Amino acid sequence: MREMPVRAVKYLFLLLLCFLTGCGETGEQEKKATREIFAMDTIMQLTVYGDNGEEAITEAARLIQRLDKLFSVTQNGSDISKVNAAKGNPVTVAKETYELIQRSNEFSEQNSDFFDISTYPLVKAWGFTKEKQCVPSKAAREEAAAKIDYRKIRCLPEYQIQLEEGMEIDLGAVAKGYAAQNIIDMWKKRGVTSAILSLGGNVQTIGRKSDGSQYEVGITNPQDGTSLYGSLSVENKAVVTSGIYQRNFTEDGVLYHHIMDVSTGMPADNTLASVTVIGDDGTEADALATALFVMGEEKIKEYQKNHPQIQVLIIRKDGTFWQSGKIRLSVKHQMK
Repeated sequence: MREMPVRAVKYLFLLLLCFLTGCGETGEQEKKATREIFAMDTIMQLTVYGDNGEEAITEAARLIQRLDKLFSVTQNGSDISKVNAAKGNPVTVAKETYELIQRSNEFSEQNSDFFDISTYPLVKAWGFTKEKQCVPSKAAREEAAAKIDYRKIRCLPEYQIQLEEGMEIDLGAVAKGYAAQNIIDMWKKRGVTSAILSLGGNVQTIGRKSDGSQYEVGITNPQDGTSLYGSLSVENKAVVTSGIYQRNFTEDGVLYHHIMDVSTGMPADNTLASVTVIGDDGTEADALATALFVMGEEKIKEYQKNHPQIQVLIIRKDGTFWQSGKIRLSVKHQMK
């Protein structure tokens, strides 16, 4: 069994930064503040152009650390760990936690077969919260699947959350998107007009780069998880990717990834290697990147047609890609 090595993750991260912050630009540059932090189990990069960038980044870093402590499914004392350990009793949580659970349930209502934050028992059964992963037995998958139902997550008055006993939730599919959107909103209130942040597979931008060009966001080659497949030029957008390369393991020659299809209790099995969602709202883009991956290509195309507020890029396992009408992928590397 294998996962992407830390060295490869760092290599990809540094490569992506060249696209995100414009490595190799020449001429006089606007004042830039940048910082790298580790939170939510990923490397994050925050960059702000213009005056007061350091203050804006410090404020954002504090927010990320706060949300990480609230949303973590593994940290003792987090809101989510308390809710999961409550054995069916209501738990008072922070406003941010309550808000994100409410929004997650709304996403589930819109995409009930493809998105559900109560899949955590199934994720645990596969070992994706542990150092070692394995394919669980059919009985173990069925037992975990029986505990999954977002309709049984109750959002009570006074910021109380109640789960049915035996259920557990995980905000991993929306937490980084929520954090990114909150940072963007906070920076805009501070008057920031040019910035980019990368929270793992979640990228979000304000305005344009200091030279007047759009930000170029690298799209990972899902075949190896370390090189770039291509890039997208964006302005004031969230760009979120879900793919088979992000968390996976191999057993008996078969690759298993972490994006679960609740209907089967197995990783989503279709023609897709990655799905990238481009939209105005980071939380929505994060949730949809997961939901659309589970949907598969034909339903993705139908969904995007009916929801033009988002654009979608898919990369198939065979190395080909499809993109919706308003985006243009600049291909750097085609998979073999």
